[in-house]
Amino acid sequence: MNRIPSIVVALGVISMLTDMSSEMIYPLLPAFLTQVLGASPAALGLIEGVAESTSSLVKVISGSIADRMDRRKPLVVLGYTIAGVVRPLVAFAHSWPAVLVIRFCDRVGKGIRSAPRDALLADSTPEDVRGTAYGLHRALDHIGAVVGPLAAAVLTGVFHLGFRDVFLIAAIPSVISIVVLVSMVKEPAREGAGRTVTGSLTFKTLAADWRLIPDKLKIFLVALFVFSIGNSTDAFILLRLHQSGVPVSSAALFWAGLHAVKVFATWQGGKLADRYNPRSLMLCGWLWYALIYTGFGWVDDPVLMIVIFALYGFHFGFTEPAERALVASLSPAHLRGTAFGLFHFIIGMAALPASLMFGWIFQTFSSQAAFTTGAVIALLASLVVWRGFKDGLTHPAVP
Repeated sequence: MNRIPSIVVALGVISMLTDMSSEMIYPLLPAFLTQVLGASPAALGLIEGVAESTSSLVKVISGSIADRMDRRKPLVVLGYTIAGVVRPLVAFAHSWPAVLVIRFCDRVGKGIRSAPRDALLADSTPEDVRGTAYGLHRALDHIGAVVGPLAAAVLTGVFHLGFRDVFLIAAIPSVISIVVLVSMVKEPAREGAGRTVTGSLTFKTLAADWRLIPDKLKIFLVALFVFSIGNSTDAFILLRLHQSGVPVSSAALFWAGLHAVKVFATWQGGKLADRYNPRSLMLCGWLWYALIYTGFGWVDDPVLMIVIFALYGFHFGFTEPAERALVASLSPAHLRGTAFGLFHFIIGMAALPASLMFGWIFQTFSSQAAFTTGAVIALLASLVVWRGFKDGLTHPAVP
């Protein structure tokens, strides 16, 4: 920890507080929309589909904008502020279209901040501890995902507060996170300052930015897209737990437990990425995912299913810090915003077709077929990385 810059810890705490605020609202939102506002399941799907697609598109744009600016922090502040201000406004919504607008603005904020923040982490951290830095950041983020739902459960179950009261209380950690960001995050001088990408941002210049990306990073992004196509929403995993006999009433507890595993796994996984090689650790994570998905498909015993569900959390420890460290190492310093924008964009845009495909296979054939398909796709993505990096990753991209 002594070599981890303070900015990494500060950004991790900010993510923890932001995720806590978000996870106090998100688990209650479906019930609020359907029971209080009278929204249909189709409206719920529209809201979440628009929200996530918006976030993915904004991420790639904000990453390129960050490379055209001398400083990344203003975009990070803007993104966190937009989300922090609009998210609690759900408490005042009286129709589902109002929630749609709020979720849209919330995800715009997330899209604005994500790529510049990850690039800022890379700019601020020595290369040999970047995996540890991203692991710490992801671990703190997952702590927020544990605390948020538990806080919402206590507020509703113990103190008997209504939806709107909890949504307003969720503003508190958001406000604190913005204060920490403004006062404690000091952006260092950027490596390669003065080599920012030139030209106004258009679809043509976005395509030009892609051509500037190193070939190995392109190979990784293609492999990431393949993997993401087989990486459906975790809602199907919760459904599979229920199919095997795990009580629905225990879902929230197991969900919090999964995030607790992620806290430990991402922290340790980041350190392993620095010790061995981010590419190798990421490959282990993708292979682990294939193994776990095979288990989800073919195991029916509820106790074993719970064990597999817990082991699933280690996939995030293998992959989340390693993938980000790999992007940072493969991208020139003046293109890191663009690289992280593409990284987040690919994951987000693959999510919808991945879930649609998985759901169709699940319904038309069986859960075994769906999870086995996800496992096979993960193996194919691993093969793309293995073939594309046969000489290993020994040197980062030259800034």
